[in-house]
Amino acid sequence: MRLNEVVFTDAEPIDGYGAGYFRIGGKQHSAPLLTGAQGTKPWGGFDDTESLVAIAEDVDVLFVGTGTDIAHIPADFRQTLEQAGLGVEVMNSPAACRTYNVLLSEGRRVALAVLPVT
Repeated sequence: MRLNEVVFTDAEPIDGYGAGYFRIGGKQHSAPLLTGAQGTKPWGGFDDTESLVAIAEDVDVLFVGTGTDIAHIPADFRQTLEQAGLGVEVMNSPAACRTYNVLLSEGRRVALAVLPVT
């Protein structure tokens, strides 16, 4: 079996997560947060579309992690993001982190807006 080391050039992957935090690039961040090629910063949740629309030109797919369980996102939240040209994929936060990491390792233009797990 041959193993290849994955090199992330545009953004840092999610290293881990727990109740109320995410670890990215070896640093622990309080959640919710937004991460991608633009760096990692706090995210205001579903009331904060402004920070997501601001990255629309640099991102093809935005993964939205809804916490421990999958949940519907508000319709106006989705509509605002889609009108800005963002593809939106909604899943629970653990699945969103894993999917983000896989596509990031492929060099895809992705971002992650994620709520904490409990």
